[in-house]
Amino acid sequence: MKLTLSNAPLNDIRVDLLAIPVSPSDLTGSGSFHQLDLATNGALHQAAKLEDFNGKSGEILRVHVAGIGAQQVLLVGMGDDHLHPRNARILAARAAQAAFKCSSAAIALPSNDEDSVRAAAEGVITGAYRYTAYLTGERVPKRNLEQVFILTPNEVQKGTQALERGQIIGEAITLVRDLVNAPPNEMTPRAMAKCAEEWARRLGLEFREWDREGLQKLGMNLFLAVNRGSAEEPRLVHLHYRPQGSPSARVAFVGKGLTFDSGGLCIKPANSMADMKCDMAGAAVTIGIVVAAARLGLPVEVHGLFGATENMTGPAAYRPGDIYKSYEGKTVEIVNTDAEGRLVLADVLAYAVSQLAPDYLIDHATLTGACMVALGPWTAGLFANDDELAQRYLQAASIEGESFWRMPLDNELREMLRSDVADIKHVGERYGGAITAALFLREFVGKTKWLHLDIAGPAFLERAHGISPKGGTGFGVATAIRFLENLSQAA
Repeated sequence: MKLTLSNAPLNDIRVDLLAIPVSPSDLTGSGSFHQLDLATNGALHQAAKLEDFNGKSGEILRVHVAGIGAQQVLLVGMGDDHLHPRNARILAARAAQAAFKCSSAAIALPSNDEDSVRAAAEGVITGAYRYTAYLTGERVPKRNLEQVFILTPNEVQKGTQALERGQIIGEAITLVRDLVNAPPNEMTPRAMAKCAEEWARRLGLEFREWDREGLQKLGMNLFLAVNRGSAEEPRLVHLHYRPQGSPSARVAFVGKGLTFDSGGLCIKPANSMADMKCDMAGAAVTIGIVVAAARLGLPVEVHGLFGATENMTGPAAYRPGDIYKSYEGKTVEIVNTDAEGRLVLADVLAYAVSQLAPDYLIDHATLTGACMVALGPWTAGLFANDDELAQRYLQAASIEGESFWRMPLDNELREMLRSDVADIKHVGERYGGAITAALFLREFVGKTKWLHLDIAGPAFLERAHGISPKGGTGFGVATAIRFLENLSQAA
């Protein structure tokens, strides 16, 4: 798909579909809606009135018109906050979805800023996404959209660069979606490692991986405990993007990579197991972040580490009551084998701290159902041991339109992790489960500035929501890249 930035008049652009943003105030006579309405002799206003279209957020109306270059006009309700860059992403994604079978489309942005252009480019790429890898014959959707114009009222300074950056971020998000949507018989730990290696080769990144024997030599016994019941080899993967010149900061991203989670001996009910191919979304996001950072040439040193394994019920599977010594040195009593992700993360986080000494350590993990109970399916929990880091990340998320909510690291709940027979238990009591999971992880990050992002809800959706599709969403990539960019500018 070719994206082109243009400030051609809306009336003249010759495309199959022209998408325009509409706020409630536009219907009374302003903006691109008013301009096109005049050119179509009031056809847009009449259609809006007939269909009770009011410009509210989430409303969409497709109108066939005459008198302008476009064959169809897509009215996309923006609500009152229509100038925010995140709405450019929504507008573009809606346009790409509606124009999937068109050959050309144009998207009229209400403002000239770089962030809106970038967001629109990202929205086009992600809006046109379909997962079709395993469809055949007539089941394969036929996408015809090849040319998309991003229209701005006037010329945008560095607009072409913004367009390219948005496309790169959009492609990183779709990479993550492809990984998460892949079936678990194909997306094994070794397959995830191979994907990371291929991107490392393509972009000139440093790559390293450890197999089961390598993990044993490292002493990652918590990680290995989770893998004991699986016939599939585990993998620890380290991707390293090193920028030219002196980096402004060193950031390590860690991802949970459970390529399938049966729950182990504490086996999940069948309904809860159906989508457990998505339990590697944190690792997929980690790959996407490093790939995007490298393609964008960010002046920040970025490390991406993930632990990939299955959690199965084989004859050697770990048990409740087992005790294992972690990479960091603490002994851990196993309480529930379905709380496996924190065990893998604990060893990988500790490794990142001891071997990389990052300025910031950030993990993404589909960690707890408790976080979904607290925040619903569309918001991620954000836990931080540093207030400034938390604020910076939330600021980046606000620009990118991804929903995070800061959760407390309540020290009073730490008592729930006290073990009579080991240094610590890995699971607390029923209530506050997302918090006690974060408190457990905190034991392994030392004094490093750290964020734990519980993306269990928004990483994988049971049904489409907003501009996010059903299945893997790529949630987290855009915010992480914005954070890294802001970090480099603040240095």
